[in-house]
Amino acid sequence: MNFFQRQAETRRVSRQLIALFALAIIAVVIAVDFVLFTVLASAQPGSAGLMLPDREWLGAHPGVVIVTTLSVIGIIGLSSLYKTVTLNGGGGVVARSLGGVRVSPDTTDPLQRRLLNVVEEMSIAAGVPMPEVYLLEQEVGINAFAAGHNPANAAIAVTRGTLTTLNRAELQGVIAHEFSHILNGDMRLNMRLMGLLFGLLVIALIARTVLRFAPSGRSSNKKGGGVAFILFAAFVVLIVGYVGLFFGRLIQAAVSRSRESLADASAIQFTRDPHGLRGALVKIGAGDAGSRIGNPEVEEVAHMLFAPGISRFFATHPALEDRLKAIDPQFDKREFAQVREKLAAQRRESGQSPQAEAVSSVQKLQELLDIPAAAGAVSQLVGNPGTLHMEAAQEIRQSLPETLSVAGRHPGSARALFLSLALDGHPATENGNGCSLLVSSVLTWRRQWSRCRTMSMGCSRSSACQC
Repeated sequence: MNFFQRQAETRRVSRQLIALFALAIIAVVIAVDFVLFTVLASAQPGSAGLMLPDREWLGAHPGVVIVTTLSVIGIIGLSSLYKTVTLNGGGGVVARSLGGVRVSPDTTDPLQRRLLNVVEEMSIAAGVPMPEVYLLEQEVGINAFAAGHNPANAAIAVTRGTLTTLNRAELQGVIAHEFSHILNGDMRLNMRLMGLLFGLLVIALIARTVLRFAPSGRSSNKKGGGVAFILFAAFVVLIVGYVGLFFGRLIQAAVSRSRESLADASAIQFTRDPHGLRGALVKIGAGDAGSRIGNPEVEEVAHMLFAPGISRFFATHPALEDRLKAIDPQFDKREFAQVREKLAAQRRESGQSPQAEAVSSVQKLQELLDIPAAAGAVSQLVGNPGTLHMEAAQEIRQSLPETLSVAGRHPGSARALFLSLALDGHPATENGNGCSLLVSSVLTWRRQWSRCRTMSMGCSRSSACQC
């Protein structure tokens, strides 16, 4: 797979589709304006029946044209802004809406521990902050998604089926796919498309509300044709709104398919191992549950998922076989049946979940931490990790003492860890064991914090127990 060529092609297609999406919104605004102008022209004194707005009428009423157009744009814009603000809490908001539970950094569950380790390795290799990690405990299908406005508030969620069915290499392929969404800005794009689609929906909802609360036919006869014109306008705007929403979702699905192809190509670039991603996709095709998600809220985030979560008219992902053939042109769909039999045999032999891989001993830590000092060299590595970077990230994580790993997962103990690292090279500590001082400082801080919490002292930063 030539993933660089694939990335260039999908980015070009994405730009074309986004431009088409913008044109669709403009077309909706023009159509709604035309309906409203028709009603206003027909309702003016002296008009006989339905009167279409011509150039003369538009030139004679510039204020009406401007106000009406700005009102329609304002409704779509404000509705989109509202929808975007409701999701402004980050990817965790989306994950929790689907029933996701954040994976604790202290978890002892081997599958969850493996998940955190893979995400942490990918974060180190890609040079981005560690995102929040969520688990959809009730979902047995193989799926995952990344959500958030930017890497700083991103979240990655995976289903229980992803943890129990995939091996480590396959899980890494899925996580790399989601990281590519983060690095390529797909999350921000998805949020904006969701907001704009909501704006189109609001146009239709306003028209439907007008029709619902419009006067009855008897009262309409008393008031003349004015109410009839309003009802006609509301009905037409309702149709325009839903037609615009239809084509908007159609284009959104096409954008999503394009970005999914880009994410597959980027995932192979990150891991330099196409077999992991390929194996995950094959198991989705072979599994009984596939990639389905049962939560009813999945419709709104269907375009964010690793694989289709529901059956819908607008396909948000390329066909599974197409994705596999893009990775491996020699793929044969008969492999689905072979893997299905293999998974069934494994379930019959043992019902136990895979165990987490053992953590290696602390060796060559200083060599692994030897990164380029030049800012320019480091910046070139961000979002473009190679095989050596992935291996180094994994070795760094595995080589850290468990005490330091745990300390780095919590904001409070991470501050103590940072200060201890800063003091480790201080002249005052040269005569002692720097590593011992580091571990001792972290352990002391954790003991103090535990004691303060146990005694319910409600300590502040300036208190005697140094909480």
